[in-house]
Amino acid sequence: MNMKHILIALLSLLFISSQGLAQSDESESTENGSSKKKIKTGWNFGALPAISYNTDLGFQYGGLINLYYYGDGSSYPKYMHSLYAEVSRYTKGSGINRFFYDSEYLIPKIRITSDLSLLTEKALDFYGFNGYDAVFNNAWSDDTDPNYVSRMFYRHERKMIRFMTDFQGKIPGTPLRWVAGFALIKNDVAPVDIENLNKGKDDKDKLPEVDGLYDLYVKWGIIDQKEKDGGWSNNIKIGIVYDTRDFEPNPMKGMWSEIVVFTAPGFLGNGDLGFSKISVTHRQYFTLVPNTLSLVYRLNYQSTLGGKVPFFMQPYMINSFSNSSNTDGLGGSKTIRGMMRNRVVGDAFAFGNLEFRWKFLHTVVFNQNIYLGLNAFLDGGQVIKKLDLDLSGVPADINKNEYFLTEVEKLHTTLGGGLRVVMNENFIVAIDYGQPMDKRDGDGGLYIGLNYLF
Repeated sequence: MNMKHILIALLSLLFISSQGLAQSDESESTENGSSKKKIKTGWNFGALPAISYNTDLGFQYGGLINLYYYGDGSSYPKYMHSLYAEVSRYTKGSGINRFFYDSEYLIPKIRITSDLSLLTEKALDFYGFNGYDAVFNNAWSDDTDPNYVSRMFYRHERKMIRFMTDFQGKIPGTPLRWVAGFALIKNDVAPVDIENLNKGKDDKDKLPEVDGLYDLYVKWGIIDQKEKDGGWSNNIKIGIVYDTRDFEPNPMKGMWSEIVVFTAPGFLGNGDLGFSKISVTHRQYFTLVPNTLSLVYRLNYQSTLGGKVPFFMQPYMINSFSNSSNTDGLGGSKTIRGMMRNRVVGDAFAFGNLEFRWKFLHTVVFNQNIYLGLNAFLDGGQVIKKLDLDLSGVPADINKNEYFLTEVEKLHTTLGGGLRVVMNENFIVAIDYGQPMDKRDGDGGLYIGLNYLF
């Protein structure tokens, strides 16, 4: 079977192309002249059965669709409107119900991005605070180990309802943009519902009725009673963006840097759980071979400016806008790939990604512009400012060294690679695998989703 036959089979499995909705008015050569490219007009869509696998979440089932509107084609490959909808569930109990809209044309000269989501987590990762200072004992969650406690020991429940809208506008005569936005976020947090998870299981497969790490942190007073059940984090954000990217979905050159201040004051309905944070991100893109090979990197620093951040918002990633349903970190598919999700949580943290991206095949299949890409990456991050933990409530008969260490936090790193299947420059199917350099960060992660990381 030759490469084109493999490509056709892969595309048929991964998405349904939109021949009936969009017109192809003309063709043009790609920059390297290797194939012809169709100019798209009107509506175009990519759809995926949400049948995927994520090490953190399990197998996914459901569906998603991303519609793009190109108008008369004069803006192609840049779209005028993008509408994304997803309804899916994961076998470990999580669920995604999400609608996302993105356009620079709804309000002239203003980019608007809006997200409405209901995200349910039956077993959200929780490893404590301050990175390696929080001991991770894999044996306690491994039911084949003699020291096994529970497969859900490092988990808790969370349901997040989120509505957020962000606006961006150009500052005339500069590559700068202003950013302003607001969000209504409600987190409901609880211990893992062991009784529900045990329904229908054989006795040998049932989870034991024991306290998990979250339950212990609540009992010991490390997690405050006022925040243990979750709460509101209604917020506003302002910022400034410097952007010289040549093409947003996968830039070959340019920079994208931003400073964003995120504040959730008490008067917005947050009560005693008011706080402010700042996030500084720099991304840069270098062309090594025109339209074929690029080197890219991202650096981020996020810190608390004031107030007391509730534990459930400490991992929350702050950006000018996010096209992902997942805003948790550090660890997992969107920050440090291959490391356990939420492994690194502190009052301030920094992380970075270094990645080579190679577009090794350009072609046209089913009247759609297609390219295949490979990427190799190095990710890393660590806590810069630790949370002050009050351990006075830990009982005397507990060996604290099994849960807490001091001054052992250091850089967490992972290595990995991935595949991209891209339709019409914008609909990007992504497969990544990352492997931690330290066993304290897990055994590796496989992620199947959409888009380049940044």
